[in-house]
Amino acid sequence: MKLQNLILILILIICVGVLPKAQAIFPPPDGGYPGGNTAEGQEALLSLTDGTYNTAVGFFSLRANRGGNFNTAIGAGALLDNRAEENTAIGAAALLHTTSGSFNTATGSGALFGNFVGTNNTANGFQALAGNTIGSSNTAAGSAALQNNQTGSANTANGEQALFSNIAGADNTANGEQALFSNTTGNFNTAIGFAAGFDQTTGSSNVYIGSNRIGTPGESNACYIASIFGQTSASGIPILINSNNKLGTITSSKRFKEDIKPVGKASEALFALEPVAFRYKKNIDPAGTSQLGLVAEDVEKVNPDLVVRDKEGKPYSVRYDQVNAMLLNEFLKEHREVQELKKQIEALTVGLQKVSAQVEVSKASPQTVLNSY
Repeated sequence: MKLQNLILILILIICVGVLPKAQAIFPPPDGGYPGGNTAEGQEALLSLTDGTYNTAVGFFSLRANRGGNFNTAIGAGALLDNRAEENTAIGAAALLHTTSGSFNTATGSGALFGNFVGTNNTANGFQALAGNTIGSSNTAAGSAALQNNQTGSANTANGEQALFSNIAGADNTANGEQALFSNTTGNFNTAIGFAAGFDQTTGSSNVYIGSNRIGTPGESNACYIASIFGQTSASGIPILINSNNKLGTITSSKRFKEDIKPVGKASEALFALEPVAFRYKKNIDPAGTSQLGLVAEDVEKVNPDLVVRDKEGKPYSVRYDQVNAMLLNEFLKEHREVQELKKQIEALTVGLQKVSAQVEVSKASPQTVLNSY
């Protein structure tokens, strides 16, 4: 909502003042009144009947409030239409249209401006949550944060224009200027950093970390972390993830192992595996890059322990680290056999050399014939 629109609405409020006035509280607003109410400003708490412990300071603040209790309005038009309970509005036109929504807090000009029945919302900043109508339990801190939210609930936006375009999305968390800026109906998204997840629109359950504008409109259940690709690490270990989305690493220290024994013939299962060439389906790899590897279902038939399964227990991938260990074992077995063959060949070579030497000696020795007389 633009500032010009806010000015027009305030002009309309002023025009209302020239209409015939309803029965005002007596004496005219100038301080404290029965029921713990406080009013100061033109037509502040004008319609109050039996409401208690309300505070209205400013032109038309809490003007329509009748029986609502524990409301605080400071600023021109703050909580103008309020008839509910325990709302706090600080700033011109803050929570201006709230009627039955309760337990809202708005700090800043136009904050929660359009809220009608939404409850438990917190908005801090110019026009934060300005478009909210019935959404509840939202938190917005920053100029125009969650500005266009209408029905979405349980969202948290911290930063200027964070979750700016959100209309009905729920349970989203955006921390950073323009984080999740384009999200409209996506749910359960988390974005941390300047413009993180900027292009995310309707996808759900995504995680964005980093300052790049990343993400594919409509994509769900994806995790993007900026500035990782292309970064070289000279040492370290691979990160793995299981079907419960737990990140972790493999440990190799003896301290974490038991029942240690040689692999033996278990690695001979390798000879039954059949590597294949393939391409991933277009929804996974639009480029159709040629790949080499194994098929999890085929590997399962050879050795089920070499397969990674999804949450439903279906084959999902192959434990290539285990395949590598088996390859190493078979290599070492072959290496030992080759070494033994080398020793045997060396022994045979030495033997042959001795025989050859003896043959040469026998050839060189003169033969003497003895004649007897």
